[in-house]
Amino acid sequence: MTLTFYGGVNEVGGNKVLLEDRDVKILLDFGVSFSARSRYYSGPFLSPRSELSLLELGMLPRLPGVYKFDESEGDVDAVFLSHSHMDHAAYISFLKPYIPIYCGETTKIVLKALSQVRPAGLEFDIRHVQLKTFRTGEIVKIGHVKVEPIHVDHSVPGSYGFIVHTSSGAIVYTGDFRVHGTRPDMTEDFVKRAKEAEPIAMIPEGTNLTGAHVSSEPEVRRELIEVVRQSAGLVLADFSYTDIDRLRSFYEAVKEVGRRLVITLKQAYLLKELKKDERLDIPSLNDENILLFQREKEKYYKWEKELLDEYNDKVVDAYDVSKKQNDLVLTLPLHSLEELIYIRPIAGSCYILSASEPFNEEMEMDYERLTNWLEHHGLPQYHIHVSGHIMPLQLKRVIDEVRAKKVFPVHTDRQELLSKFVKSDKSEVVMVERERKYVL
Repeated sequence: MTLTFYGGVNEVGGNKVLLEDRDVKILLDFGVSFSARSRYYSGPFLSPRSELSLLELGMLPRLPGVYKFDESEGDVDAVFLSHSHMDHAAYISFLKPYIPIYCGETTKIVLKALSQVRPAGLEFDIRHVQLKTFRTGEIVKIGHVKVEPIHVDHSVPGSYGFIVHTSSGAIVYTGDFRVHGTRPDMTEDFVKRAKEAEPIAMIPEGTNLTGAHVSSEPEVRRELIEVVRQSAGLVLADFSYTDIDRLRSFYEAVKEVGRRLVITLKQAYLLKELKKDERLDIPSLNDENILLFQREKEKYYKWEKELLDEYNDKVVDAYDVSKKQNDLVLTLPLHSLEELIYIRPIAGSCYILSASEPFNEEMEMDYERLTNWLEHHGLPQYHIHVSGHIMPLQLKRVIDEVRAKKVFPVHTDRQELLSKFVKSDKSEVVMVERERKYVL
């Protein structure tokens, strides 16, 4: 039984792990590496034009026969996606259609929704990808290998960790997870089951090893309530539209204070699609506390027109917002900041950034543009956020509890720090090398 890491090595994201056991080959996640991409490309004008470019630059691993553009026969039996974030799932669109791709039912909803609201491009086009689904408690058999998906808490719904039962023993793959969100009990379920499996190896994420911030989603909610309550004008905000926990926190904050939440059409479409999953506790678009924001644009996509028609009585534009500033919290992403010219925020308005701080040069440039817009309109900025990834002390506790014989850290650019931090006599931390085959 072997493990080969084609992504997520000395980088945050881009996870691609190949597990081989006798005649069975399984990929755990198959995402885009944003760090590798940023070394060569900067959209929209310098973007990859072909799969050959991605292969040449190492963004797609050289796995003969698994890609649609490769005529030779592939020998990967299945792909398992831990969740819907692009750094874990985007590159499934390059795989041959007969390779089964498994994911949680909610992940399927999110991915299909994203394929609608994002223009199809080279690096993410899953309109014709067939996704097979699972839920916690089910076992997926690929030959003699059994994959056990178990829910975990993360910043997007439908996230899973995997326990892969092989001929050599169990392999634990955490995906992205945390214990400070709204459902820490789900992560604890996964940890408990991982420990019971007595794994020979564990593949954990290690994102937050520097600059860790002690907080929780309930604390974010309390801080949002305080800021919105104190504001004398319009409250503007930006957060990931796939972060349903954060949307729920804003929704509960506006209800508490007596305002209404105005969301983007992308957020509205995703919310509408996720209501199909009856197990999710999320607000409805019919709720009186939710409105839809219509940006000024020349052309609308089909899904946008359908939303605008179906919820016509709940749609507001910049001019409507400008008249009701004391009553609203408006989500306004970076690409929509020009709407501020028409809204003209009144004195006492503010902006809440509820997403990660800049962590690379490109994001820093965007952040500078954001601050320029806010300064021009007299908007102070609050940063109210909590990470979707586990914190260092909690990660060490999980690794100590699971007690895998070997630990292969991924989704981190601080491998050496992690190895020293979680060092124990129970688990050997392996410094992972890209494309090296590890025999277990």
